[in-house]
Amino acid sequence: MEQQLGVEKVKREEPEKRTIIIQQPKVESNGMGAAGFVLAVLAFVLSCIPFLNFILWILGLIFSIIGLSKKPKTFAIAGLIISLIGLVILLLVILGVFGLASLSALSDLQ
Repeated sequence: MEQQLGVEKVKREEPEKRTIIIQQPKVESNGMGAAGFVLAVLAFVLSCIPFLNFILWILGLIFSIIGLSKKPKTFAIAGLIISLIGLVILLLVILGVFGLASLSALSDLQ
């Protein structure tokens, strides 16, 4: 031990510095799938507005199809299903309207 004027010199060791790296899992998102889902739901809710309804369903269908190429696919699949169901219903309504119009035109001719 070293002494200097009656005072003992103590060698202190500094605590070891450690670097801690926290790796958080990357949260994957699918913006196109979510957009397709939202547009499909909006088209379903706004189904009483004919022209806007058709545009929203087509855009929802396109975005959902694009969203199927990315992960997670949950919203893309839901948007695709809602869009397809909505388009089938829309086509049935259009065919029904034209069918009724043609039937009324035929009955007027007789």
